[in-house]
Amino acid sequence: MLLASAPVTATLTLPGFVNAHTHTFQRGLRGRAGGGDFWAWREGMLAEAERQTQELVRSEYEHAYREMRAAGYTAVGEFHYLGARDALSALEAAEAAGVELVLLHVAYARGGLERFRQESVAAYLGEVEALRAAGARVGVAPHSVRACPADWLEEIGRYAAAEGLPLHVHADEQLREIEECKAEHGCRPIELLARTGCLGPRTTVVHATHADGAELDLLAEAGALVCACPTTEADLADGFVPAEALAHRGIAVCIGSDSNVRIDPLEELRKLEGIARRQTGQRGVFSTATLLSFGSGEGARSLGLESWPDVEVDLSHPSLRGVAAEDVLDALVAGCGGDVFLPPG
Repeated sequence: MLLASAPVTATLTLPGFVNAHTHTFQRGLRGRAGGGDFWAWREGMLAEAERQTQELVRSEYEHAYREMRAAGYTAVGEFHYLGARDALSALEAAEAAGVELVLLHVAYARGGLERFRQESVAAYLGEVEALRAAGARVGVAPHSVRACPADWLEEIGRYAAAEGLPLHVHADEQLREIEECKAEHGCRPIELLARTGCLGPRTTVVHATHADGAELDLLAEAGALVCACPTTEADLADGFVPAEALAHRGIAVCIGSDSNVRIDPLEELRKLEGIARRQTGQRGVFSTATLLSFGSGEGARSLGLESWPDVEVDLSHPSLRGVAAEDVLDALVAGCGGDVFLPPG
């Protein structure tokens, strides 16, 4: 008697999605974000950061990275400010989970927790050098203009340019941050980044939700990217990424899961296009091809990656049932979730 062969699942291969900005420990905060504003949420985030250990990072990051991999993210930029001691645990977790990791090691001069901070910019760069010597793919990441004074930004900008490393930084996420920057430096955050040599084609500004036109012009002139994290920006009341203005200036965008209240690259892209539609009153502000590029190639460029794993779309998934072949990519972005991707291997 002949045995029936197993059904063959029709698939579509795409470049893997790139999560260009995550604070993976914040996954533990989901469900505890109700009430207050960003600054109230931040107090709970600091408490969560304080309780992290090397063992917790190693185990919980692996779980979260596996969630990311299952949702279609095959490469991750970990914006790591828990301290150099825990960085190797994050690297081990990513290797175990099968994702390509770029460790965006954070410079923190002031504020936050003691474990975040380095005693000098030289000490920070020493940590970066040690991670590179250990074989880690690394980018530099001054946390923000709140956490890094101008002299630190200048030194980090020089180092990144000389070494050809990615430079990631939070900027213009909150109005209070902008007012504090103007009071200290007489300019807005992205203007300060330009003044201190931190803007260039390897720079990614995270959020930019309150960037004004002059700041966006600086990003366009520098060839810098913006990392949009729409699910987190909505959850933390950060505001809307200026999608229409980014499109008008041709500024490249990548995406991140950030606080990881949700892990789904298609949802990030869908929210980004939704913001643009509501800002313009027009549909299709970003084409499907552009959105997919934001989710993959631009994220890889942001992290300095030349290669990263592909993903397989399950064309038999219920969310794609009845969709014509020529409409699959549009339907993928418009109406699918991360569960449309087949498990690796």
